[in-house]
Amino acid sequence: MEDLKLWFHRSCSSNQLKEVTREWLQLFALNQKSVLYALLLFSCLAWAVFKIARRVNHKGPDRARSPDLEKPSTLKASERLPGVWVPSDFRRPPAAPYPDWSIKDTKPLPYRPFRYGPRYNINMGLRQMEWDEWIEVDNHYPRFHQDKAWRIEERGPKCCRTAPEAYDAAVELLEELCSYLPQRYPSMFRATDVGMDNLLTRESFNIIERPLKEDPMQMAARTIQDDLAIMIEKPDGQYYLLAGAILLAGFWRLSDKWGMPLSEIHTSGDVPQFREKLEKGMMNFFRRVKPENPVLRNNYFIQVDDELAWSSSIGSEDEEGIGWFTAEKNKAVQHHYFRSERQSLRRLPRSGGVVFTIRTYFHPMTDICQELYVPGRLASAIRSWGDDVSKYKGKERYGEVLLEYLDKKHEEQVAAGLDLSKEDEVRQYPY
Repeated sequence: MEDLKLWFHRSCSSNQLKEVTREWLQLFALNQKSVLYALLLFSCLAWAVFKIARRVNHKGPDRARSPDLEKPSTLKASERLPGVWVPSDFRRPPAAPYPDWSIKDTKPLPYRPFRYGPRYNINMGLRQMEWDEWIEVDNHYPRFHQDKAWRIEERGPKCCRTAPEAYDAAVELLEELCSYLPQRYPSMFRATDVGMDNLLTRESFNIIERPLKEDPMQMAARTIQDDLAIMIEKPDGQYYLLAGAILLAGFWRLSDKWGMPLSEIHTSGDVPQFREKLEKGMMNFFRRVKPENPVLRNNYFIQVDDELAWSSSIGSEDEEGIGWFTAEKNKAVQHHYFRSERQSLRRLPRSGGVVFTIRTYFHPMTDICQELYVPGRLASAIRSWGDDVSKYKGKERYGEVLLEYLDKKHEEQVAAGLDLSKEDEVRQYPY
């Protein structure tokens, strides 16, 4: 310490600086540990500066990406036993009111979840969900609500059902909806001491009384435009469809999938390349998904009739052995409809059930083809389907007519001056 004090009191002329440097070298020579400590300290400081600089200069998204099911998950598997769920303390953040929302003027979001070919990627296409955006309500609500009401009246238990082991999860879902909807859409829904009121339809939902007036999934379905499904994990580690309100699915029936494990739901529906590309990652994802990590995905289909609830073009809803192979071939494009689904997936914190919300968007093909870039991109996407995807989506029944129409509309847009190089500035996936 005396040597250091001496150094501070000296002036810093060049000769004196040389002398001081020599004295420092002699001092360190006498204490080699000081050199080692200095080098260690310098290394730590350099590493810290490097990490801070990387964080400051990082230009990526502020939040983590959704898991890619084609790659090993970064989420750690829970140590709990299969079929045993310990309630989580997580609570959904309060939802902010939807900006300028109106039952008259708020239109459905323009999901157009298809990409240019020549490659068609088979994956789940998950992305992270913002909590405010869990349920979407728009000015198509009256039609959806009306269709659901008559479906419940006519088909009831065929479309809405809750197994005993899923009852708590169904009630939890109902509670979540009665909490979320008045927060997000306060001009349409009002929270009450016993549940919620729908100010548009003048329905009141009492979710406190026991027994409930109707099946909890059926009650939940009346509140929103989405169909609903809950998967419950059993001791074998498989997730089973044990609660559902499938009222507007178009192409599939709850009775066809009821009680099935996740894998069988997909294989029984001939989902292309499920075993090869989806099954392992999907099962791992279900085991790891946490209440605080909801996700979204979109898909799309072509339908050749205008019926939202059930596509009668493939046959009667009560018939067996129906599918695209029974549909009328090459109907005029005026009968072609673009059907897209926005699916959310989240784990309920109390019960551990995994909830799917399935919101359908349904538009005449002639309408969406008025949108810039849509005809060309959709035509490219359809041409990228392999044989298995084409069969699954029924291309053989409408492809010839539809592709001719899409090509024509695309040519018209290009002739009118469409700049193909600026598409990303106008719309990006999934829009």
